[in-house]
Amino acid sequence: MSAHPAEELLVHRQRHSLGAEQDLDRALQLLQGTQQDERHPGTPVTPPMLRMYRPVPTVAFGQRDARLPGFEAAAAAARDHGFEPLIRRAGGRAAAYHPGSLVIDHIEPDTHAIAASRDRFVRFGQLITHALRSCGVDARLGPIPHEYCVGEHSVHAVSPAERDVRIKVVGTAQRVIRTGWLFSSAIIVEDGRTIRHVLTDVYSALGLTWDPLTAGALDMVSPGVTLDAVEAAVLQEYSRSRTLRDLP
Repeated sequence: MSAHPAEELLVHRQRHSLGAEQDLDRALQLLQGTQQDERHPGTPVTPPMLRMYRPVPTVAFGQRDARLPGFEAAAAAARDHGFEPLIRRAGGRAAAYHPGSLVIDHIEPDTHAIAASRDRFVRFGQLITHALRSCGVDARLGPIPHEYCVGEHSVHAVSPAERDVRIKVVGTAQRVIRTGWLFSSAIIVEDGRTIRHVLTDVYSALGLTWDPLTAGALDMVSPGVTLDAVEAAVLQEYSRSRTLRDLP
């Protein structure tokens, strides 16, 4: 990646959700801000930034989902559970998150963003895995059988009492433009049963096969873990390679 290890990373803790669609749009606006500022040539509007927030209940569908015959029924199922259905620009299948989740948007100006796009999935997957382990979670990088929104670099947690119980707890997505990249991670920390219930009905409507037991949250395998602890652990991992500065 282009960033020097000591480079400053601005940390924006967004205390309140802007709304389901507005939160996704804001990330894309920040990405577009990596383009040059016409008033100050050579200076991007958006500096290297880490944006962290706790979202409203949302089901983010992939582009392929929107083309399936059952999409409208799936969107209705999401609304029935109190989740706002949206279509994200990144790939993958439907994923759900809510206020018991932590969304992390890393935005970085980079004129060679495409070259390292695959490496970023590995790097940030490892970073989050290490952060969760520091919280006492047996977190591992890689897919689990029949998971929702299958991803080669998704993060799952293993139950210490039942080693065959594995739950996907982190989904990642990436968007790259000519002047920078956006890497988003959604960590499901609390209230995993709500996630499992909405995805069960959504995937049924889409006609997609999966194992509902792969959906859940960190506290289902590691009781007592909190959003605040996970946020602090992620920032601690970042601080090993970047200089962090809080946005007032």
